[in-house]
Amino acid sequence: MSAKKKDEIIYDHNNDGIDRRGFLKCMAWAGTGAFCVIQGGVLKSYALSRMPETNPKDTMGELSFVQISDSHMGFNKAANPDVAATLKVAVDKINALPTAPEFMLHTGDISHLSKPEEFDTVDQILKGAKPKNVFYVPGEHDVLNDDGKQFLERYGKGSKGAGWYSFEKRGVHFIGLVNVMNLKAGGLGTLGPEQLEWLEDDVKHLKSSTPIVVFAHIPLWSVYPEWGWGTEDSAQALAYLKKFGSVTVLNGHIHQTLQKVEGTVTFHTAASTAFPQPQPGKADSPGPMKVPAEQLRSVLGITDVNYVQGQHALAVVDSTLA
Repeated sequence: MSAKKKDEIIYDHNNDGIDRRGFLKCMAWAGTGAFCVIQGGVLKSYALSRMPETNPKDTMGELSFVQISDSHMGFNKAANPDVAATLKVAVDKINALPTAPEFMLHTGDISHLSKPEEFDTVDQILKGAKPKNVFYVPGEHDVLNDDGKQFLERYGKGSKGAGWYSFEKRGVHFIGLVNVMNLKAGGLGTLGPEQLEWLEDDVKHLKSSTPIVVFAHIPLWSVYPEWGWGTEDSAQALAYLKKFGSVTVLNGHIHQTLQKVEGTVTFHTAASTAFPQPQPGKADSPGPMKVPAEQLRSVLGITDVNYVQGQHALAVVDSTLA
Protein backbone atom coordinates (compact mmCIF):
# COMPACT_ATOMS: atom_id res chain seq x y z
CA MET A 1 0.00 0.00 0.00
CA SER A 2 1.43 3.34 -0.99
CA ALA A 3 1.88 6.09 1.59
CA LYS A 4 -0.90 8.12 -0.02
CA LYS A 5 -3.34 5.22 0.01
CA LYS A 6 -2.47 4.45 3.61
CA ASP A 7 -3.44 7.98 4.62
CA GLU A 8 -6.78 7.55 2.87
CA ILE A 9 -8.02 4.42 4.68
CA ILE A 10 -11.67 4.79 5.64
CA TYR A 11 -12.62 3.07 8.86
CA ASP A 12 -15.69 0.83 8.49
CA HIS A 13 -17.04 1.23 12.04
CA ASN A 14 -19.93 -1.21 11.65
CA ASN A 15 -17.84 -3.75 9.72
CA ASP A 16 -20.56 -3.93 7.07
CA GLY A 17 -18.51 -3.06 4.02
CA ILE A 18 -19.97 0.42 3.67
CA ASP A 19 -17.45 3.07 2.63
CA ARG A 20 -18.32 6.03 4.89
CA ARG A 21 -16.14 8.53 3.05
CA GLY A 22 -16.66 11.99 4.52
CA PHE A 23 -18.10 10.49 7.71
CA LEU A 24 -15.06 9.05 9.43
CA LYS A 25 -11.47 9.07 8.28
CA CYS A 26 -8.68 7.00 9.83
CA MET A 27 -5.25 8.35 9.02
CA ALA A 28 -3.39 5.22 10.13
CA TRP A 29 -1.99 6.83 13.26
CA ALA A 30 -0.49 9.73 11.30
CA GLY A 31 0.60 12.48 13.65
CA THR A 32 1.60 12.89 17.26
CA GLY A 33 -0.68 15.75 18.02
CA ALA A 34 -2.00 18.23 15.48
CA PHE A 35 -0.98 21.43 13.71
CA CYS A 36 -4.20 23.38 14.02
CA VAL A 37 -4.85 26.17 11.57
CA ILE A 38 -8.13 27.85 12.46
CA GLN A 39 -9.52 29.27 9.26
CA GLY A 40 -12.97 30.66 9.83
CA GLY A 41 -13.79 27.92 12.29
CA VAL A 42 -13.72 24.89 10.00
CA LEU A 43 -11.20 22.11 10.44
CA LYS A 44 -9.06 21.12 7.47
CA SER A 45 -6.61 18.24 7.62
CA TYR A 46 -3.11 18.02 6.17
CA ALA A 47 -0.33 15.52 6.83
CA LEU A 48 2.53 17.31 8.56
CA SER A 49 4.83 14.65 7.18
CA ARG A 50 4.11 16.29 3.81
CA MET A 51 4.43 19.88 4.95
CA PRO A 52 7.02 20.68 2.25
CA GLU A 53 4.30 19.91 -0.32
CA THR A 54 1.79 22.22 1.37
CA ASN A 55 1.27 25.79 0.28
CA PRO A 56 2.43 27.90 3.28
CA LYS A 57 -0.62 30.13 2.80
CA ASP A 58 -2.81 27.11 3.60
CA THR A 59 -1.32 26.86 7.08
CA MET A 60 -1.43 30.52 8.00
CA GLY A 61 -4.20 32.14 9.94
CA GLU A 62 -5.06 34.76 12.51
CA LEU A 63 -4.46 32.17 15.21
CA SER A 64 -2.20 29.14 15.20
CA PHE A 65 -1.78 26.60 17.98
CA VAL A 66 -0.50 23.05 18.48
CA GLN A 67 -2.13 20.04 20.09
CA ILE A 68 0.00 17.31 21.62
CA SER A 69 -1.33 14.36 23.55
CA ASP A 70 -0.56 11.21 25.50
CA SER A 71 3.12 11.74 26.30
CA HIS A 72 2.84 8.97 28.95
CA MET A 73 6.06 10.04 30.60
CA GLY A 74 7.35 7.13 32.70
CA PHE A 75 6.24 4.45 30.25
CA ASN A 76 9.24 2.25 29.34
CA LYS A 77 7.89 -0.95 27.79
CA ALA A 78 8.78 -2.48 24.42
CA ALA A 79 6.30 -0.27 22.53
CA ASN A 80 8.60 2.68 23.31
CA PRO A 81 11.40 2.40 25.88
CA ASP A 82 12.27 6.12 25.60
CA VAL A 83 9.15 8.31 25.57
CA ALA A 84 11.21 11.34 26.62
CA ALA A 85 13.16 11.11 23.36
CA THR A 86 10.03 11.02 21.18
CA LEU A 87 8.51 13.95 23.09
CA LYS A 88 11.70 15.90 22.37
CA VAL A 89 11.34 15.06 18.68
CA ALA A 90 7.77 16.37 18.86
CA VAL A 91 9.09 19.65 20.30
CA ASP A 92 11.63 19.85 17.46
CA LYS A 93 8.78 19.33 15.01
CA ILE A 94 6.79 22.14 16.64
CA ASN A 95 9.76 24.48 16.54
CA ALA A 96 10.23 23.78 12.82
CA LEU A 97 6.62 24.58 11.82
CA PRO A 98 6.38 27.22 9.07
CA THR A 99 3.76 29.10 11.09
CA ALA A 100 4.82 29.76 14.67
CA PRO A 101 2.07 28.57 17.07
CA GLU A 102 0.92 30.94 19.79
CA PHE A 103 0.37 28.20 22.37
CA MET A 104 -0.04 24.47 22.92
CA LEU A 105 -2.91 22.28 24.07
CA HIS A 106 -2.01 19.05 25.86
CA THR A 107 -5.01 16.72 25.81
CA GLY A 108 -4.00 14.49 28.66
CA ASP A 109 -2.02 11.50 29.86
CA ILE A 110 0.92 13.79 30.44
CA SER A 111 2.28 11.14 32.80
CA HIS A 112 1.95 7.37 32.91
CA LEU A 113 1.62 6.82 36.65
CA SER A 114 0.91 10.34 38.00
CA LYS A 115 4.39 10.53 39.57
CA PRO A 116 5.82 14.00 40.29
CA GLU A 117 9.03 13.23 38.41
CA GLU A 118 7.02 12.29 35.31
CA PHE A 119 5.23 15.63 35.29
CA ASP A 120 8.57 17.36 35.97
CA THR A 121 10.18 15.73 32.94
CA VAL A 122 7.38 16.78 30.59
CA ASP A 123 7.47 20.33 31.96
CA GLN A 124 11.22 20.49 31.38
CA ILE A 125 11.02 19.16 27.81
CA LEU A 126 8.18 21.50 26.85
CA LYS A 127 10.23 24.47 28.02
CA GLY A 128 12.24 23.92 24.84
CA ALA A 129 9.20 24.58 22.64
CA LYS A 130 8.79 28.00 21.04
CA PRO A 131 5.19 28.43 22.26
CA LYS A 132 5.55 28.99 26.01
CA ASN A 133 1.89 28.86 27.04
CA VAL A 134 0.47 25.36 27.47
CA PHE A 135 -3.16 24.60 28.32
CA TYR A 136 -3.83 21.18 29.84
CA VAL A 137 -6.69 18.81 30.51
CA PRO A 138 -6.05 15.57 32.42
CA GLY A 139 -6.01 12.04 31.13
CA GLU A 140 -6.92 9.10 33.34
CA HIS A 141 -3.21 8.41 33.89
CA ASP A 142 -2.81 11.89 35.39
CA VAL A 143 -5.36 11.43 38.17
CA LEU A 144 -4.28 8.12 39.68
CA ASN A 145 -4.42 7.68 43.46
CA ASP A 146 -5.20 11.31 44.37
CA ASP A 147 -8.35 12.16 42.34
CA GLY A 148 -6.36 14.64 40.32
CA LYS A 149 -5.12 16.79 43.20
CA GLN A 150 -1.56 16.94 41.88
CA PHE A 151 -2.75 17.75 38.36
CA LEU A 152 -4.87 20.63 39.66
CA GLU A 153 -2.01 22.02 41.72
CA ARG A 154 0.29 22.01 38.70
CA TYR A 155 -1.99 22.86 35.79
CA GLY A 156 -5.45 23.72 37.08
CA LYS A 157 -5.05 27.17 38.63
CA GLY A 158 -8.21 29.18 37.99
CA SER A 159 -10.15 26.19 36.71
CA LYS A 160 -13.48 24.91 37.99
CA GLY A 161 -14.34 21.57 39.59
CA ALA A 162 -11.97 18.81 38.45
CA GLY A 163 -10.16 21.18 36.09
CA TRP A 164 -12.55 22.47 33.44
CA TYR A 165 -12.24 26.04 32.14
CA SER A 166 -12.56 28.27 29.09
CA PHE A 167 -10.60 31.13 27.56
CA GLU A 168 -10.63 33.43 24.54
CA LYS A 169 -7.97 33.83 21.87
CA ARG A 170 -8.46 36.23 18.93
CA GLY A 171 -12.20 35.73 18.77
CA VAL A 172 -12.08 31.96 19.25
CA HIS A 173 -13.66 30.48 22.41
CA PHE A 174 -11.71 27.53 23.85
CA ILE A 175 -13.30 25.08 26.31
CA GLY A 176 -11.23 22.55 28.24
CA LEU A 177 -13.36 19.68 29.58
CA VAL A 178 -12.55 16.85 31.99
CA ASN A 179 -14.03 13.43 31.22
CA VAL A 180 -11.63 11.07 33.02
CA MET A 181 -13.06 11.25 36.54
CA ASN A 182 -15.58 8.58 37.54
CA LEU A 183 -15.10 6.48 34.41
CA LYS A 184 -18.08 4.34 33.50
CA ALA A 185 -18.24 0.62 32.67
CA GLY A 186 -15.60 -0.33 30.13
CA GLY A 187 -13.71 2.92 30.69
CA LEU A 188 -16.21 5.27 29.06
CA GLY A 189 -15.61 8.90 29.90
CA THR A 190 -18.16 11.06 31.68
CA LEU A 191 -18.56 14.80 32.21
CA GLY A 192 -21.14 14.81 34.99
CA PRO A 193 -24.02 17.19 35.78
CA GLU A 194 -21.91 19.89 37.48
CA GLN A 195 -19.61 20.31 34.49
CA LEU A 196 -22.48 20.15 32.02
CA GLU A 197 -24.30 22.90 33.90
CA TRP A 198 -21.14 25.01 33.84
CA LEU A 199 -20.74 24.41 30.09
CA GLU A 200 -24.30 25.50 29.34
CA ASP A 201 -23.75 28.71 31.28
CA ASP A 202 -20.30 29.28 29.73
CA VAL A 203 -21.54 29.41 26.14
CA LYS A 204 -25.04 30.84 26.41
CA HIS A 205 -23.86 34.46 26.13
CA LEU A 206 -21.74 33.84 23.00
CA LYS A 207 -22.85 34.79 19.51
CA SER A 208 -23.60 31.87 17.19
CA SER A 209 -20.85 33.13 14.86
CA THR A 210 -18.16 32.55 17.53
CA PRO A 211 -15.78 29.72 16.55
CA ILE A 212 -15.67 27.13 19.33
CA VAL A 213 -12.78 24.76 20.11
CA VAL A 214 -13.46 22.07 22.71
CA PHE A 215 -10.62 19.91 23.98
CA ALA A 216 -10.76 16.93 26.32
CA HIS A 217 -8.88 13.67 26.76
CA ILE A 218 -11.40 10.95 25.85
CA PRO A 219 -13.25 11.48 22.55
CA LEU A 220 -16.61 13.21 22.80
CA TRP A 221 -18.04 10.90 20.13
CA SER A 222 -18.48 7.14 20.10
CA VAL A 223 -15.30 5.97 18.42
CA TYR A 224 -15.51 2.46 19.90
CA PRO A 225 -17.51 2.20 23.15
CA GLU A 226 -16.51 -1.44 23.61
CA TRP A 227 -13.05 -0.17 24.47
CA GLY A 228 -14.26 2.86 26.42
CA TRP A 229 -13.44 5.12 23.47
CA GLY A 230 -16.27 7.58 23.97
CA THR A 231 -17.98 9.79 26.56
CA GLU A 232 -21.29 8.65 28.04
CA ASP A 233 -22.93 12.07 28.33
CA SER A 234 -21.24 13.85 25.42
CA ALA A 235 -24.55 14.28 23.57
CA GLN A 236 -25.72 16.65 26.29
CA ALA A 237 -22.55 18.71 26.01
CA LEU A 238 -22.80 18.89 22.22
CA ALA A 239 -26.45 19.95 22.47
CA TYR A 240 -25.29 23.18 24.13
CA LEU A 241 -23.06 23.85 21.10
CA LYS A 242 -25.63 23.30 18.36
CA LYS A 243 -26.28 27.00 17.81
CA PHE A 244 -22.69 27.66 16.76
CA GLY A 245 -21.69 27.65 13.12
CA SER A 246 -18.25 26.22 13.76
CA VAL A 247 -17.29 23.76 16.51
CA THR A 248 -14.03 21.82 16.58
CA VAL A 249 -13.54 19.05 19.16
CA LEU A 250 -9.97 17.90 19.84
CA ASN A 251 -9.24 14.74 21.84
CA GLY A 252 -6.46 12.27 22.57
CA HIS A 253 -6.65 8.93 24.43
CA ILE A 254 -6.85 6.58 21.44
CA HIS A 255 -3.31 7.31 20.15
CA GLN A 256 -4.29 7.65 16.48
CA THR A 257 -5.86 10.28 14.27
CA LEU A 258 -9.52 9.82 13.43
CA GLN A 259 -11.76 12.51 12.05
CA LYS A 260 -15.52 12.85 11.81
CA VAL A 261 -17.72 15.71 10.60
CA GLU A 262 -21.26 15.94 11.91
CA GLY A 263 -23.13 19.07 10.84
CA THR A 264 -21.14 22.07 12.03
CA VAL A 265 -19.04 19.95 14.42
CA THR A 266 -15.67 18.49 13.42
CA PHE A 267 -14.16 15.85 15.70
CA HIS A 268 -10.44 15.16 15.55
CA THR A 269 -8.38 12.79 17.72
CA ALA A 270 -4.62 13.14 17.97
CA ALA A 271 -1.92 10.51 17.99
CA SER A 272 0.35 9.96 20.97
CA THR A 273 3.94 11.12 21.35
CA ALA A 274 4.61 7.83 23.19
CA PHE A 275 3.20 4.75 21.43
CA PRO A 276 0.42 3.70 19.04
CA GLN A 277 -2.68 1.67 19.86
CA PRO A 278 -4.57 -0.71 17.57
CA GLN A 279 -7.26 0.53 15.24
CA PRO A 280 -10.71 0.22 16.84
CA GLY A 281 -11.78 -3.42 16.99
CA LYS A 282 -8.64 -4.66 15.24
CA ALA A 283 -7.25 -6.31 18.39
CA ASP A 284 -8.56 -8.10 21.46
CA SER A 285 -8.20 -4.94 23.53
CA PRO A 286 -6.66 -1.46 23.45
CA GLY A 287 -3.17 -0.87 24.78
CA PRO A 288 0.42 -0.16 23.73
CA MET A 289 1.16 -1.66 20.32
CA LYS A 290 4.71 -2.58 19.39
CA VAL A 291 5.86 -1.80 15.90
CA PRO A 292 9.35 -2.27 14.40
CA ALA A 293 11.73 0.28 15.91
CA GLU A 294 12.35 1.91 12.54
CA GLN A 295 8.61 2.52 12.12
CA LEU A 296 7.86 3.96 15.57
CA ARG A 297 8.25 7.64 14.73
CA SER A 298 6.02 7.23 11.68
CA VAL A 299 3.07 6.37 13.95
CA LEU A 300 3.66 9.24 16.38
CA GLY A 301 3.16 12.95 15.69
CA ILE A 302 1.79 16.44 16.47
CA THR A 303 -1.24 18.47 15.36
CA ASP A 304 -1.09 22.13 14.30
CA VAL A 305 -4.24 24.27 13.96
CA ASN A 306 -4.76 27.65 12.27
CA TYR A 307 -7.73 30.00 12.21
CA VAL A 308 -8.55 32.74 9.69
CA GLN A 309 -11.49 35.00 10.44
CA GLY A 310 -14.17 34.94 7.77
CA GLN A 311 -13.40 31.41 6.62
CA HIS A 312 -15.50 28.51 7.91
CA ALA A 313 -12.60 26.20 8.67
CA LEU A 314 -10.04 25.17 11.22
CA ALA A 315 -7.05 23.91 9.27
CA VAL A 316 -5.70 20.91 11.15
CA VAL A 317 -2.31 19.52 10.16
CA ASP A 318 -1.18 16.14 11.48
CA SER A 319 2.54 15.46 11.33
CA THR A 320 4.42 12.26 12.07
CA LEU A 321 7.72 12.31 13.94
CA ALA A 322 9.45 10.34 11.17
